Amino acid sequence: MLSSDHPAKETPTSSRRPRYELITIGDELLLGLTANGHLTFIGSKLGARGVELSRNITVTDDAEDIAGQFRESWERSKVVLVTGGLGPTCDDRTREAIAGVLGQKLVFDPRIEQHIAERFVLFGRKMTPNNLRQAYRFERGEVLHNANGTAPGLWVEQDGRILCMMPGPPNELQPMFVEQVLPRLAALGLVLESEAYVQLRTAGIGESLLETKLQPVFDRHPGLGIAFCAHSGHVDCRLSSPDGRMSLAQVGAVADECARMLGEDFVVLGDDSLSKVCADLLRSQEKRLAVAETATGGLLSNAFTDICGASKFFSGGCVCYSNDSKMQLLDVPECLLLQHGAVSAEAAVAMATGAAERLGAEYALAITGFAGPCGGTQENPVGTIFIALHAPQGVWSRKLSYPGPRTTVKVRAVNAALDWLRRELVRASKSAHVAADSHGVMQ
Repeated sequence: MLSSDHPAKETPTSSRRPRYELITIGDELLLGLTANGHLTFIGSKLGARGVELSRNITVTDDAEDIAGQFRESWERSKVVLVTGGLGPTCDDRTREAIAGVLGQKLVFDPRIEQHIAERFVLFGRKMTPNNLRQAYRFERGEVLHNANGTAPGLWVEQDGRILCMMPGPPNELQPMFVEQVLPRLAALGLVLESEAYVQLRTAGIGESLLETKLQPVFDRHPGLGIAFCAHSGHVDCRLSSPDGRMSLAQVGAVADECARMLGEDFVVLGDDSLSKVCADLLRSQEKRLAVAETATGGLLSNAFTDICGASKFFSGGCVCYSNDSKMQLLDVPECLLLQHGAVSAEAAVAMATGAAERLGAEYALAITGFAGPCGGTQENPVGTIFIALHAPQGVWSRKLSYPGPRTTVKVRAVNAALDWLRRELVRASKSAHVAADSHGVMQ
């Protein structure tokens, strides 16, 4: 059901861009019990469609706080996005608070009730009466189906403005935003139909050196929009045309030129992870991978098992913290561990070799080290990591130093291993193409 105040279609590329505000609701956010991932996710998705959030405000679960902040945002914004507070319990007050500001009644919707009941049957649980609080919607609004939970999203078009309310759990909010909210906004001309920039993902090169390398290309294209974003293990460079003088295809051509200049430091156009890129290369070459880890505790294996269809290229992994487990599961010789220690280049090589042989894989990665804050030696202090790569051509190791918190050391070690594997797979792919071309010439 649509309001009679249906907003006219406009374009976000016009000089007057629509103002977006995001209200994230929940005491747990302000208490630091839950990270505000909604801002990161929604901000990035809108940014890719040519829109910037003007403001994000986090408020408590108090009904007066919610109503006061929504009233302020509603008066000055074209689009107000609200997350959280749509659950069945007494601290979920968002619907009622915002309905009062809009002057709309909440009406019971039997279709929502049916969906909630079906979810409880699916999980073999009994539905309690308070769950029916989620079956109410705005009398002059629409419902956004929630395929991953019981709280529906709510959509209102009123006073020439848009209100979109979404549930708090990320596994419910994120698909709803991508599959329903963005298409609705695009249909109204409030976001671009497709991404507004081309992103180069790079690895093994720092942000400042990346800019230095690419500056000659940038200098040939005045007006090109350039933005860098450094992550743990990779750096992204986003190219766009803020003034519209270049088409997206022309921006893409510049990105291709940058990619060629970067060589192996270039990972992919887009936002595929290092593990996804490695997975695609393994699949295309019909090779398999195994991993063995100590310091990273399964984080490397998880990077691959997060990918759908991992069994096609991933043989498995071993998390071996004790020396006994290394000997029993990976055939690491006891004499090697006694002579060189578990944190050593020799141990890493033996772990990678054992993983490849035991799990039947052409490629294997191994990580061992001192992630901290305890452990370490004078020769190998906390933050010392040894990575080994087993490939059809041989096996090698590298010593790395990553001072910092334990979680940071683990993530950086995994990304370093992934990037090393990626580069080796890229070289193998190029060699295979050269061999194939030479064979064709000989024929």
